[in-house]
Amino acid sequence: MTVNIYDTANKMEQELRLTNEYQNLKQSFEKVQQDENASALYKKFQDIQSSLQQKQMNGEELTEDEIKKVHEVAGEIEKVDLIKDLMDKERSLNQLINDVNQIIMKPVQELYQG
Repeated sequence: MTVNIYDTANKMEQELRLTNEYQNLKQSFEKVQQDENASALYKKFQDIQSSLQQKQMNGEELTEDEIKKVHEVAGEIEKVDLIKDLMDKERSLNQLINDVNQIIMKPVQELYQG
């Protein structure tokens, strides 16, 4: 029996788009995009986060100024309900993806356990 796991993955991708978690995230993201201030602040946060992650992956130390900057922007985000809602929706979708990943990886876990 030949199995094409990529067909299954493509079907999962299509079904993910239909989940409440994805739909809620999409709606929340659209609301942030429609608000000029929230959109700019969210992009700023993403850019800083991406830059710091890149430095960490390269084994570089973060400076006090960089850490201070990310805390400042995070503090600003805490005051914007649209962004807080978006981040909550991101966490919900991430939890769904983690749950699916655990299911997918079960054969590998069982292999190493027994």
